[in-house]
Amino acid sequence: MTVPEISARGWYKSSYSAQANDCVETGQVVTSGMAVRDSKDPHGPALVFPADAWSAFVAGVKAGEFPAL
Repeated sequence: MTVPEISARGWYKSSYSAQANDCVETGQVVTSGMAVRDSKDPHGPALVFPADAWSAFVAGVKAGEFPAL
């Protein structure tokens, strides 16, 4: 299966991940929105979220709407 290239403005890992490779990375999509991928598979698939959906998710995280595991 061929995975299409996502045009993102750099990929970033959380500062909490240190140098571990078992986390997710985010990248701002050039056409608007945010992409999320597995750091262990940088050439694999990524999820792309529209800008408004990503903003709502971030606001929910900041508001504590998601329980910590």
